[in-house]
Amino acid sequence: MDNQQIIELFQSRGLIDAALSQEILAEVSHSGKKIAEILADFQVIQSHDDIWPIVASELGTSMVDLRDWTPPEALLALVPAGTARLHGALPVNFDETGLYVALVDPLNPQTPEDLRFALGREINVVVAPDYLVEAKINECYGGEGKAMEDILSQLEIGSQNLNLAELESEANSAPIIRYVDLVLYQAIKEKASDIHFEPFEKDFKIRYRVDGGLYEMAPPPVHLALPILSRVKVMANMNIAERRIPQDGRIVKQFGEKQVDMRVSSLPTHHGESIVLRVLDRSSINLSLENLGLTEHIYNYITDTIEKPNGIFIVTGPTGAGKTTTLYAALRRINTIDAKLLTAEDPVEYDIDGIIQIPINDAIGLDFPRVLRAFLRQDPDRIMIGEMRDKETATIGIQAALTGHLVLSTLHTNDAPGAVTRLVDMGCEPFLVSASLEGILAQRLVRTICKECKTPYEPNEAILNQLGISAHELGDKQFFTGGGCPVCAHSGYRGRRGLYELLNVTDPIRELITGRAPSVVLKQKAVELGMNTLREDGLRNIYLGTTSIEEVLKYT
Repeated sequence: MDNQQIIELFQSRGLIDAALSQEILAEVSHSGKKIAEILADFQVIQSHDDIWPIVASELGTSMVDLRDWTPPEALLALVPAGTARLHGALPVNFDETGLYVALVDPLNPQTPEDLRFALGREINVVVAPDYLVEAKINECYGGEGKAMEDILSQLEIGSQNLNLAELESEANSAPIIRYVDLVLYQAIKEKASDIHFEPFEKDFKIRYRVDGGLYEMAPPPVHLALPILSRVKVMANMNIAERRIPQDGRIVKQFGEKQVDMRVSSLPTHHGESIVLRVLDRSSINLSLENLGLTEHIYNYITDTIEKPNGIFIVTGPTGAGKTTTLYAALRRINTIDAKLLTAEDPVEYDIDGIIQIPINDAIGLDFPRVLRAFLRQDPDRIMIGEMRDKETATIGIQAALTGHLVLSTLHTNDAPGAVTRLVDMGCEPFLVSASLEGILAQRLVRTICKECKTPYEPNEAILNQLGISAHELGDKQFFTGGGCPVCAHSGYRGRRGLYELLNVTDPIRELITGRAPSVVLKQKAVELGMNTLREDGLRNIYLGTTSIEEVLKYT
């Protein structure tokens, strides 16, 4: 439903005044949240579902409860699947006065008129939460695969032989809106971390990343690329007329009872704009250290380290290795009423109650060093730096640690000892690094074998040699792989877990750091002192049957 419509509805009923209306609309634009949630934040309503009785009252109709309701087949047959999806209409009853339908957008006066024309019946609108209507339509009319076919057939009819200007206006047409919503819904349902819209000369690809791998959806016709991309940009509050420069935006969408945040990025290419949506899964910030799959030794070390009054703890690994999730889990552990926590992030991905979070904005000069210098005047106990990118950031982080603050941060290096040499290569003094550093955790994410199709198998000698183990070392150890089944989309994998390598910075390690020892020497000494490497942790997971040899070889 249109935000302005809802604001006008609340104003006409005397629930808000003009000044508050502007404030609420500004907050919707700034935060990206749904208007119902903002109204609840401003205490105009108790919860976001309280908006629906007000809409029903305005329309002079009744509310219906769809939660445990299943429509009879005869009722569903009155509205063809394509029509139901196109107009977001669910039939809920039929009598001599006409057909009763619940609409995804009940405030749109055009929808009942279109349905009257399409079905040749009198239409009576009833009201239910839009996310329940959406879910019920998908449930009753055959799931997303069938939905895509239905909507594409409508799009084929409606979008042929149109010029560029007409295609752009199609961005707000019902078929395009329904199609994009279905693409997003299917990707979220598959637990995708990213959704890619990619235009090429002769085709238009839509791919989504699940557990680190990209999967392609059934592609829409290439002539629909512009309206589909324009629709995504409209949802993200981006400028649809500007296609020459990269843009950023944000989408907040309700899927069922789950609210999903998506960070949107556009990039001009030779054949149109490539748009990528990063899905920010709020459930990941609810992860505790206990749920990260850490060994007992590493878990105990981290819990002890993050309780220390000062020092630096670094999590390292490539992009997408779960570093932020690990740091958030650590922050949640130490987020207590007696400690002041500050974070500098680029950007702030999740809001955490009780923690002061500052988004980095280089465009206005708000970079990591400037924010960190301001942090130290804010009386913090613990500081989280999104990433130590340069000498200045690292130096201020070290100074903060030496002056009585605990500093958590990330670095992009291949292993734990490599983080030390990276800091020294940036220009940090080795004696300061050794004095401030408490520990480094390197991590990777590997896919876990699907439990539904997990089967034992015998690896050949060549693969064992790649792992660095011989056949006679194995004894009675069993190896597993995923056979592929509908649950895991025939990939053999479902979900991911971490592999970890912990470098505990003890006195012998500090001496080597001060002496500018290379990372190879640091690694040898750390292994000698009991450090398990990423490869060794990978072997542990292979023997436990949680992941495959191929995954461990790929990431370690």
